[in-house]
Amino acid sequence: MPGAADKERPEAPARSPRARRHRRGGARRGCPGGGGDSPALYKAARPARRAEACLEQRRVVSLREARLRQSNALRARIRPMALSMDSSLDSLDLSSGLLIELSENGTDEIGSGDYGDYKEPCYQNENADFNRIFLPTIYSIIFLTGIIGNGLVIIVMGYQKKQRSMTDKYRLHLSVADLLFVITLPFWSVDAAIGWYFGNVLCKAVHVIYTVNLYSSVLILAFISLDRYLAIVHATNSQRPRKLLAEKVVYVGVWLPALLLTVPDLIFASTSEIERKYLCDRMYPHENWLISFRFQHILVGLVLPGLIILTCYCIIISKLSHSKGHQKRKALKTTVILILAFFACWLPYYIGISIDTFILLGVIRRRCSLETIVHKWISITEALAFFHCCLNPILYAFLGAKFKTSAQNALTSVSRGSSLKILSKGKRAGHSSVSTESESSSFHSS
Repeated sequence: MPGAADKERPEAPARSPRARRHRRGGARRGCPGGGGDSPALYKAARPARRAEACLEQRRVVSLREARLRQSNALRARIRPMALSMDSSLDSLDLSSGLLIELSENGTDEIGSGDYGDYKEPCYQNENADFNRIFLPTIYSIIFLTGIIGNGLVIIVMGYQKKQRSMTDKYRLHLSVADLLFVITLPFWSVDAAIGWYFGNVLCKAVHVIYTVNLYSSVLILAFISLDRYLAIVHATNSQRPRKLLAEKVVYVGVWLPALLLTVPDLIFASTSEIERKYLCDRMYPHENWLISFRFQHILVGLVLPGLIILTCYCIIISKLSHSKGHQKRKALKTTVILILAFFACWLPYYIGISIDTFILLGVIRRRCSLETIVHKWISITEALAFFHCCLNPILYAFLGAKFKTSAQNALTSVSRGSSLKILSKGKRAGHSSVSTESESSSFHSS
């Protein structure tokens, strides 16, 4: 039941359809081109105020229409883009990110985005499947042949302490470096097949051994080139500098630089988990660090030793080509094989990392197809370059008749030594058994 206050309230007069239309915002006598205010505003306002209000209303209407057109253009632009890129998760994230940014910043900056800077992610799934099969196979072959070859060289050189030549001393250094690296290949095989599960300490240790072998083996080849240059070109007065190089300078010129160059491995080599798989790699803080170490790798690992090797062997070849004799021709042939073996092992790999470095620098345009090819090329050539651990004993040792004789003598002495040890153990066991029997017999007799 209505109260007293309701009774005293006067009844509101009924509104005509025309008045209701004015209340909703429609006006016959408003500004031309828009309407949102009642005609009473223009009746009560002065002529100047009326014109000013009319201009303001036109500006508001035009601004609303402009924003509406921009909004429609945005929808028309994003819809086909999202439909064409819905197969890529990153592309959908880009579109949603663009929508969120536009919704936060408004529509005043619509059309200012540049989609040409967007880089398509390059996935290496094919390379991962390829490496999972190819790399463990190659590493296993190198491991077996490298263990046998370098182990035999170390045994032979150990039994030839008094008969070692200058070149034999370098061969011993080379075999030690190669044997250390070959021991780490099972870890690389497991890493390529299923991932790294050996911890952070072994990750750093494996990278350190890799770097030591990489630089020491190449620098030892350069020292061997210098030794052969002195022995052939300056044969009369080269004994003293050759001995100095082989016994003292080799430690300062080979092993010390190789150890110093492992400092980045101790700092940056670490394990990381990506998609439930552990990886062991060098984690540089910025791409520029990778580029800098790539240039160091190319300079110290290829350019400088390669120049020394080429210079020495070119002089050696020119010296031997003017001389006669079967032995010198054989030495010339061996020298050519050494040069070809060195560059056949390492040059393809360095070509691959050089191209990849130029891609990182922007000198070569970055394309996903090109990156896939380059990364696969690096994986293949790096694994094949590891064959230098097997080739060095063959090229520097097994081609010489002297080494074959020394190997036979060393193996014969090893077999004789083992047989003598067995016989001595048997004799000792026989004496001990006789003594125990006599002791037991004396015990029973007592």
